[in-house]
Amino acid sequence: MNTETTAQDDPCCANEGGIARTDATGRTEMVPELLAWTTSLEHDRSLVREDLLGSAAHVTMLRKVGLLELEDAQKLRGSLLRMFDEATAGKLVLADGEEDVHMAIESLLTKELGQVGKRLHAARSRNDQVATALRLHVRDQAARTLGEVSNLVTELAERATDEREVVLPAYTHRQRAQPITAGFLIAAWANQLLRGADALGVALDRTNVSPLGCGACSGTSLPIDRDIVAELLHFNGTTSNALDTIGDRDFVLDWTWGGARVLLALSRLATDVIDFTTSEFAFLKIGDAIAAGSSMMPQKKNPDVFELVRGKTARGVGNLNAMMMLVKGLPSGYARDLQDDRQPVLDTGPLVRGAVRAVRAAMIHLAFDPERCLLAVSDGSTQATDVAEALVRKGVPFREAYKATGQLVHLAKEKKIDLAKLLLADAVTVHAEFDADVLAVLDPKVAVRAKKSAGGTAPERVDEQIGAIRAAAYDLNYKVGNIPPLEAIRAGIEAHPL
Repeated sequence: MNTETTAQDDPCCANEGGIARTDATGRTEMVPELLAWTTSLEHDRSLVREDLLGSAAHVTMLRKVGLLELEDAQKLRGSLLRMFDEATAGKLVLADGEEDVHMAIESLLTKELGQVGKRLHAARSRNDQVATALRLHVRDQAARTLGEVSNLVTELAERATDEREVVLPAYTHRQRAQPITAGFLIAAWANQLLRGADALGVALDRTNVSPLGCGACSGTSLPIDRDIVAELLHFNGTTSNALDTIGDRDFVLDWTWGGARVLLALSRLATDVIDFTTSEFAFLKIGDAIAAGSSMMPQKKNPDVFELVRGKTARGVGNLNAMMMLVKGLPSGYARDLQDDRQPVLDTGPLVRGAVRAVRAAMIHLAFDPERCLLAVSDGSTQATDVAEALVRKGVPFREAYKATGQLVHLAKEKKIDLAKLLLADAVTVHAEFDADVLAVLDPKVAVRAKKSAGGTAPERVDEQIGAIRAAAYDLNYKVGNIPPLEAIRAGIEAHPL
């Protein structure tokens, strides 16, 4: 192969000037352009703080079990925590000439500490090392994302309370179905988000076990104590099977699934908003502060924020699909294919939180039009089921009541009037049980108040739903509060005696 030509013409060789076989392993013979193509360092840089914390905890454990002398452990841990601080400040510089961030850190330590730096990797492999960094990252990102979802859900609960008196139609098959309140609709949005949050909570729980100490695939013969590392990193325990652990990305599947679930919930909310702000519906007025204009049509006020939320959902679902296809058919143990988990892992958190924040920022610039909303259910057609149920309360069998109400609807159409304007004298010609009390339910506000079944749209039921939403948001915040940020983990490691 003409290496010089490839370096100039092939995109995989863009970094060939700084790429060589890893210094940490002491091998220099790998073809530079292939190392440039196979390196994960570009994505791994986003995991550098997590990897440094895992290494600092590992050093602490090695000292505790007698595999490191005190002075060496102090030097190693001190350097690792200093590098963590530099990374936090955006000042840590890692050379491009390594296969991944783990080897880049070890190489940097060896240059700084000489032989002492070479002691770091005892009793571990890059396989369990990357699993640890990924778990720390997913745990941190899942907790932060849950916090953002909790904030949005809490705000939706408040908005639902404010909109309890606005009556508008619910839709089935995208046709007007029955009257509900805007508070009931917003509670529905919040419940969808809470189910997405539940999926994120599962990801958080399943991620929260330590893989460090599993080695390459079967553990180690050195006398390590995995529980020490788990405690320092605030994991709930350790994984149970080394071979399974180093090839396990189920926690990433859970993470991308949870992220996709939240985005899908936001997408459905966004579609309601997009529809309701159109002139065809006009139930919602969109404020100028969030409306986008047309380059050609000066009358347009477009809900671009919500369309973009819906569009970005595709990327979140794509992250999940990418992970499912990545792990499909892999053998037990580690395979280099798993390196391609980085993009879905790293993209999911910022993507989901960005969409959540966009919806939070935009919601305050949306206003319901109560008169327009009520007008959409004032002709009585959406209360047809309420009429049939009123007959049932008088003892009429439902199918008979259903048929009689259908005939009443047909009669109104024949007379070319709204169902709500049909006279009682006309109604009794259809069925003798029609009376003023039955026809009273044609008032949409009466129909809404009547839906007192659990989960219904009656005001007292909506109040219960709002209370449950607030309680669920509180639980989410409690769960988030149990996950320490990376900076707190760093402080705990430093405070732990060697």
